[in-house]
Amino acid sequence: MNQPALLPFSLLVFLPACVALVIALPIIPRQREDLVRWIALTTTAIVFMLSVWLALPGGVTAGGVGFMLGEPDMQSVIKLPWIQSFGIEYLLGVDGISMPLVVLTTFLSMLSAAASWPITKHVKAYFVLFLLLETGMLGVFLSLDFFLFYVFWEVMLLPMYFLIGIWGGPRREYAAIKFFLYTLVGSVLMLLAILMLYFTSDLKLLSDEQLVAVHAVSPFMDAATIRSLPGPQHTFNLLALAAIGQLPESPFAAAQILGLSLETWAFLLLLIGFAIKVPIVPFHTWLPDAHVEAPTPISMILAGVLLKLGGYGILRICYPICPGAGLSLAWLVCGIGVLSMLYGAFAALAQKDFKRMVAYSSVSHMGYVMLGLGVWSAVAGQEYRWEYWAQGVNGAMFQMIAHGISSAGMFFMVGVLYDRVHHRNLEEFGGIFNRMPVYSGLAVAIFFAGLGLPGMCGFIGEVLVTLSSWNYSRLFASLSAFTVILTAGYILWAIQRVYLGAEYKGPHGEDLVPITRRELAIATPLVALAILFGIYPQGLFDYISPTVNKQCQTLAAWTRDVNDAVRLNGGIIEPQSATPQKTSPNLDSAVLQP
Repeated sequence: MNQPALLPFSLLVFLPACVALVIALPIIPRQREDLVRWIALTTTAIVFMLSVWLALPGGVTAGGVGFMLGEPDMQSVIKLPWIQSFGIEYLLGVDGISMPLVVLTTFLSMLSAAASWPITKHVKAYFVLFLLLETGMLGVFLSLDFFLFYVFWEVMLLPMYFLIGIWGGPRREYAAIKFFLYTLVGSVLMLLAILMLYFTSDLKLLSDEQLVAVHAVSPFMDAATIRSLPGPQHTFNLLALAAIGQLPESPFAAAQILGLSLETWAFLLLLIGFAIKVPIVPFHTWLPDAHVEAPTPISMILAGVLLKLGGYGILRICYPICPGAGLSLAWLVCGIGVLSMLYGAFAALAQKDFKRMVAYSSVSHMGYVMLGLGVWSAVAGQEYRWEYWAQGVNGAMFQMIAHGISSAGMFFMVGVLYDRVHHRNLEEFGGIFNRMPVYSGLAVAIFFAGLGLPGMCGFIGEVLVTLSSWNYSRLFASLSAFTVILTAGYILWAIQRVYLGAEYKGPHGEDLVPITRRELAIATPLVALAILFGIYPQGLFDYISPTVNKQCQTLAAWTRDVNDAVRLNGGIIEPQSATPQKTSPNLDSAVLQP
C-alpha cells in the first residue's frame, strides 16, 4: 500500500520520543549536560524544519505529501491497522485546522528548548520528559483515530506533571498535583464520551461514497467487506464519527440517556474535558498555579500549545460529531466564553505577581476562542448564512495561533527578569527600560501583541470574533468589545509599572544586565511573527479558511436540511441531502467581510 506521507509524518511525531529514549540510555555520561542540551535543541530544530517543509504549499508535491492550499479536506492521510479486533487504526492526517497548530507546536518547542539552558537540575531527565511532551502534542494534532487521539492526549499528562513538580517553584508539588487532578478528571469524562460514541456508531450506516471519503475503507477492508460483516461495525475514526453524527437518522441523536440524547451527553462530557484544557471559567483554577510554579520554558509550552489543545478538540470533535448538541448548547459555549473573557481580564487587573497576571490574561484571551467557536448563527432566522459563523471560527483559529505566539513571548519576557532578580512583584519593578533597553523594547512589542494593538497578531482574531458575535448576540458582542478595554488596562498598567516608572525598588538590582544573545535569539522571532501576522494575516488564513469554511457550510446545511427539517415536519425526515454546494473560489475572502 503506497502511503508517501507515512515516513515524514511518523518521523515528525516520533523523532522526539526516539531521541528521548537515546538520551535516557546510559550511553551519554551524566556530567555531559551541555551535550544533552544540544541534542535536544537540535532535535526540536529538525522537527520544526520538517514541519515547515511539510507545510509549504506544494513543497514536497513530488513525493505526494505536499500541503495544498485551498484544499479543505484531509490531506496526507496515513492509515494502517493497529488493534484490528476493535477497529483501532494508526490514522493520521492534516488539514487547514491542524497544520498551523503543528507548526506552532514545533516552533515553540524549539524556542522552549533554547530557553531551557538555565535548567541545571537533572538535565537528562528534564529533556527526556520535554521531548516526550512534544511527541504527545504533535500526536494529538495529527490523530484521526479517537483512540489514538486519547493515547497521545494521555502521553502529555505525565511529562507535564513531572516538569512542573520537579523543576517548578516553591509550591511546585501543589501546582503539579492540581494540574494532574484537573486534567485526569477531564480525561475520564472524555473516555466516557469516546466509549458512548464508539458503541453507538456503525459504519454500515454510511454510503460507499461516504466510507471512501472518511477513509474507512482500505486494501485490507473495502466497503463490501464492511457490509458483509455481522452486526454493527463500530469505529474510532473521527471522520466517520462526524459523518454518522450528521446523518438524518443519526444513532447519536436517537439514543436517549436520562431524557437527553446520547449526543448531548457526549458533547457535554467532551466539552468539559476540553474546557479544562482551554481553560475556561469555572475550570481554570489550575492554570495560574501551574504557570506561576512552572519553569519559564514549560510556561511557554503550557500557554502556547497545551491550551490550544482544548480549542482544537472542540472544533475538531465536538461540533462535527455532535452537531445537534452543538446547536442547542451554543448559548452555553458562548456564555462561558464571555464569562472567561471578563473574569480573566478583571483578575489580571488585580494581580501583583507579574507571571500570575499573564496567566489570567490567557484565561481572558482563550475566552475569545470559545466565543468564536460557539456563535452558531447559521439558523433559520439568519437564512442559514454560514459566513458570519465561519468568520467567528476563523477568528478563533487565528486567535489560538496569535495567542500561542504572544503568550509564549510574554512568559519568556517575565522569565528573563525572574532569572535576574528572582521575584515577580509588580510593585517592586520600575525603570527597567533604562537598565535593559533592548530587552524592554522587545518586551513592550510582545505585550502590545497580547493587548491586541492594530498591526499586531492579537488584533485580527479578537476583531473577527467580536464582529461575528454581533449576529448571534449583541450583548455578547458588546461585552467582547468591552473586554478589549480591560485588556488594554492591565497590559498598559503592567508596562508602566515594570518598564517605565521610577527606579527599580526590588532586590538584586545589580543583576539587571542587558539581554544575552541566547535570550535575544528566542525573543526576536516571537516579536517578528507577532508583527508579520498582524500586517499579513492572509498568509495564515490561506491555510485556515478553506477547512473552517467547509465545516461551517456543511453544518449550516445540516441545520437546514436535517435539524430544522425534522423539527418542522414533526419528526418526519424528508429525503434531502445535507451536503453543501461546492465551495466557491471567493469563499475565503467572503468570510472576512463583516
